[in-house]
Amino acid sequence: MTATRIHKMALVGAAILGLAACQAVVPTADRNVADIHANAIVLDAHADIAIEATSPLYLGADGRSKVAADKLTAGGFDAVVMAVAAGPQLRTAEGSAKARAEAAAKLAAVQARVAANPDTFAFATSSDAVRANSAQGQISIILGFQNAQSLEGDIDRLDALYADGVRLFALTHLGHNDFADSSRPRFDGETGKYEVTEEHGGLSALGVAAVQRIDALGGLVDVSQLSKAATLQVADLVTLPVIASHSNVKALSDVTRNLSDEEIDRIGETGGVVHIAAFSAYLVDLSDPDLKAQIRDVRLAAGLPETYSYPYELYWELKSDEEKITFLTNMRALVGRETVSRMVDHIDYVADRIGVDHVGIGTDFNHGGGIVGFEEADGAASVTAELVRRGYSDEEINKIWGGNFLRVLDAAATR
Repeated sequence: MTATRIHKMALVGAAILGLAACQAVVPTADRNVADIHANAIVLDAHADIAIEATSPLYLGADGRSKVAADKLTAGGFDAVVMAVAAGPQLRTAEGSAKARAEAAAKLAAVQARVAANPDTFAFATSSDAVRANSAQGQISIILGFQNAQSLEGDIDRLDALYADGVRLFALTHLGHNDFADSSRPRFDGETGKYEVTEEHGGLSALGVAAVQRIDALGGLVDVSQLSKAATLQVADLVTLPVIASHSNVKALSDVTRNLSDEEIDRIGETGGVVHIAAFSAYLVDLSDPDLKAQIRDVRLAAGLPETYSYPYELYWELKSDEEKITFLTNMRALVGRETVSRMVDHIDYVADRIGVDHVGIGTDFNHGGGIVGFEEADGAASVTAELVRRGYSDEEINKIWGGNFLRVLDAAATR
């Protein structure tokens, strides 16, 4: 075992002890969680880049990024995909320019972070680079992209992003755009209605061209946030595996943001990976009609529409932080905060349905991710402990944490 791995095992062991002080995270009698976690390539397939404009409601309890260097180190992370993401804007030239400016600011922020901390961080675009960086005690930053509105209709900009090191490309965020339909239609405050369920029937002609360009470049198309029709179209268009960087299972948590069985199956057929998110709103069980009615009442009391794609939909549109906190407090008291056990239920589902080679983890930290036991990056070993408890082998845990993602990344790099 290398000195780096020994050091990582010591840090993870300390983190497990800290978790065990507040919850039951205890190694089994014959398997040591700290050892298993330290020997795995631990990779988060999706976290957001925190910039000055990031809402403190998305950050850690200490007001800092949930994937700050010390938290990633304590969690035993080898790599994290940081998303050059733009929030939804009005579909005007001005709105698209704002989206582009936000994406540029986030790319600059993560580049500056790596440049300022060369002993801690290094960029990577392949599994070899991730492993080499890890051997040097560095955490790899892999770049993702989200919301093609920031391209301002120019797919040639995909080439520049690829040259900058971006390897995962997601076309949508909240709301449809000129490239594709979103799984989360936007709400129009003036009309009091959601967007039509579909605008393009999946991908537009521009979206098809973008997917083909990404695939030709050797990039991976990330279908998280796409509508079902768009996801299935992507799977038919690409020659490389498909990634869902932070999506959960609709059969277990019936929210529009999650993946249907048909989508999960098609992602598996491409050789791709579904990464389960540590996100309570995408893990909640909404099968109880009484719970649905109570969710509606909490939303109406806050002045939000009763129609929703998941319980917290549109809370960010509330006018003040006080109103947002009140709503979040009331909703969390109703639906609860989901746990690592519930997250692993979703991992089990995907593994059972399409195989353990096709499931991974993408937290969505800094944009809503965080559950009991895995609030921030430093809690990652609690997921390993639950996987151990459920009987996953060391090899399977390594695949889930990072091996599956790296396999797909290399499929793109060696096309």
